[in-house]
Amino acid sequence: MPKVLISDKMSPLAEQIFKDRGVDVDYIPGLDKDELAKIIGKYDGLAIRSSTKVTPTILAAATNLKVIGRAGIGVDNVDVPAATNAGVVVMNTPFGNSITTAEHAIAMMMALARDIPQANASTHAGKWEKSKFMGVELTGKTLGLIGCGNIGSVVADRAQGLKMKVIAFDPFLAVERAADLGVTKVELDELFAKADFITLHTPLTDNTRGIVGKAAFEKMKKGVRIINCARGGLIDEAALLDALNAGKVAGAALDVFAAEPATENPLFGHEKVICTPHLGASTNEAQVNVALQVAEQMADYLLTGGVTNALNMPSVSAEDAPRLKPYMKLAEQIGGFAGQLTEHGLKRVVIEYEGHVAELNTKPLTAVVLEGLLSPLMDTVNMVNAPVIAKERNIQVTEVKHDREGDYQTLIRLTVETEKRARTVSGTLFANQAPRIVEVNGVRLEAELAHHMLYVVNDDKPGFIGALGSLLGFNGVNIATFALGRRIEGEEAVALVAVDGEIKDIVLDQVAALAHVRQAKKLSF
Repeated sequence: MPKVLISDKMSPLAEQIFKDRGVDVDYIPGLDKDELAKIIGKYDGLAIRSSTKVTPTILAAATNLKVIGRAGIGVDNVDVPAATNAGVVVMNTPFGNSITTAEHAIAMMMALARDIPQANASTHAGKWEKSKFMGVELTGKTLGLIGCGNIGSVVADRAQGLKMKVIAFDPFLAVERAADLGVTKVELDELFAKADFITLHTPLTDNTRGIVGKAAFEKMKKGVRIINCARGGLIDEAALLDALNAGKVAGAALDVFAAEPATENPLFGHEKVICTPHLGASTNEAQVNVALQVAEQMADYLLTGGVTNALNMPSVSAEDAPRLKPYMKLAEQIGGFAGQLTEHGLKRVVIEYEGHVAELNTKPLTAVVLEGLLSPLMDTVNMVNAPVIAKERNIQVTEVKHDREGDYQTLIRLTVETEKRARTVSGTLFANQAPRIVEVNGVRLEAELAHHMLYVVNDDKPGFIGALGSLLGFNGVNIATFALGRRIEGEEAVALVAVDGEIKDIVLDQVAALAHVRQAKKLSF
């Protein structure tokens, strides 16, 4: 039974979902880093919110960890590259708090337009400063969205209900999607020049850090108002303070800050700034939703292999996982076969999908092929980190899909190019379940791979099969299956022999010394 640790405060429904799905779960919120490092090694999954910090040190101690689930969208508290290198899937729940965060952004915009928090404080203080708080209408104003994904699109919809014109900067927003949303897609400089209100809804990355800074403020309208319910690092806070004091920015509403928890900040106390303590996802509905989602996603992965909302590997729905399972086994065998034969540095890998398999989600299959290929060459490789390892080593990976059906209804072909040569291995499924190798370096054969195998490349000469069988029999090696193939009579032939036990090195040397043998290797699957 998989075991999961919930290390942050979370709706009790998450714990119940794990139990109902057959996953053992411990709920221990509030652990410090040393306490977490001491116990994390016994868990397959770690469910967190924003308090737990998943560092390389924690990952090094998490020897059994397979998945980290973040109940929420931001993963600033998870070292995703380190998790990927450790072969740990990192998931988030990008949809569970979309509405809640979008509504908070709209609320902040309305409060900013009408100075509601300042007017509230003034009135509570017994003042009646009606003329002091002269606001602006939202109707007819232009709202500029920086980021128009899950949350930004909800904000756009709500803003249009307020009769605002919405423009958006988002490099990943398709023109067709923008049209469906009723949003005008613009470049960032145009957004700065036209927007009366600007709201941010983009992740914090190297490309977006400080996206609203001194240069951006210089391009904005005088009197613009800024709302940020995404990530604090998106705005240069010192530049914002200068723009507020200069009157370029009429006001800012901030739910997030560069350093959190934010107990001190130069913007605190400014009369034109509204602040809330990162409340974007803080509604009962959102907290329940993200807890339910993260528990379901993690349980799916641990029990069925289904992958949803992963940040560092391709998604596999729980429905697709059973369909992909036999192909995953085939992909692993093809990759492992080629990897065990590879003796020189890898340069290029081409994975071709033909027939039925080309209609499936092949991204996970490619990851598994790479896992099988790289595993014989290095330690701690799995389908999560294999694509990253390949990229780090400058191995060019190409995935090709063919609509056609060839001799087989479904086929995966792997071509591996090294510094010295190219090698191909092809496989199919018999009865849609049983993996078979059907081609090696252009030589056709039919082989079911076993735990212990002998691979021999030889000249196609009379008497060779008898000599090989006699040698194995003399050494007490029992043959389980024997697959043969050749391209042209008298030229190169391939033998794949399944045996009942591991072949000793001395026996392998004897096979290699037989007349007509070009290559002999023992394989394990």
